Amino acid sequence: MASSTLTFAGSQGFELTARLDSPAEKPIAYALFAHCFTCSKDSKAAAYIAKSLAERRIAVLRFDFTGLGMSGGAFADTTFSSNIGDLLAAAAHMRATLEAPRLVIGHSLGGAAVLAAARAMAEVRAVVTLAAPYEPKHVAHLIAGGADKIRRDGEAAVDIGGRPFRIRREFLDDLERHDPAATIGALRKALLVMHSPHDATVGIDNAAKIFTAAKHPKSFVSLDDADHLLTRAADAAYAADLIAAWAPRYLAK
Repeated sequence: MASSTLTFAGSQGFELTARLDSPAEKPIAYALFAHCFTCSKDSKAAAYIAKSLAERRIAVLRFDFTGLGMSGGAFADTTFSSNIGDLLAAAAHMRATLEAPRLVIGHSLGGAAVLAAARAMAEVRAVVTLAAPYEPKHVAHLIAGGADKIRRDGEAAVDIGGRPFRIRREFLDDLERHDPAATIGALRKALLVMHSPHDATVGIDNAAKIFTAAKHPKSFVSLDDADHLLTRAADAAYAADLIAAWAPRYLAK
C-alpha cells in the first residue's frame, strides 16, 4: 500500500489537504471518505478504513474539510452546506485527476454529508454511514451550552471534544435547512448503515431512521459496544473489514 498527500480547491476556494491510500496493484475502484464533525482525515476510523480498503484494491481519498486539520480557511466560516460542497469538490478533483469515486463513506456528521452529496455524484454506486445522525441539526446538541449565546450574539467560542471552536449563527441556521427524508429517499445507491447501540453521542435511533428512509438495496450492521468515534483499534478495524467485504459486489456492477 502507498500513501500520498495531495491538495485541491474546496467549495470556498481554499486549498484542502487530502491523503490518498492506494493499493500496490491497480485499484478496482476509488472511494471518498468524509471525517466526523471537527475531526480530521487522520482520525483512527478514517485511517483504519482507508488501509483496509486499500488492501482490498480500493483506493481511498480522505481529506480535511475547510478550516480543519491541514486545510485552509476558517472553521467559523463553514456550514453543513459548505461541507457538502467540499465533498463535491473532492469528487470533481478525483474525476479529473484519478477516477471518480464509486464508493463514499461518512463518519458522524460526515455520514449525513455523504447522504446529502451522493446523489449529485453520478458515478457513486454505494454509500456507507458510520454513527451518522439522521438530521444534520442533531450536532447542535454538541454545542447546546453555547447555542443560545451563538443565536444572541451571532457567534461564540464553544468547547467540542476538549477543543475550542468558533461557531456562527449561520452554521446553526444552515443545519435547519436540510431535509434528510427527501435526500435519503431519493439516494438511488446501495446503502450500508453502521452504528453502535451504545453510541452516547448519536443514538442508535438515528440509524433506524436512516435505514427506514432509504430504499433497497440497504443493509444495517451493529457495531456492538463501539464508541461514537471508534477510538478502539479493534472497533475501527472491524468496521473497515465489513465495509471491505460489503462494497465490492456493488462496485463491480
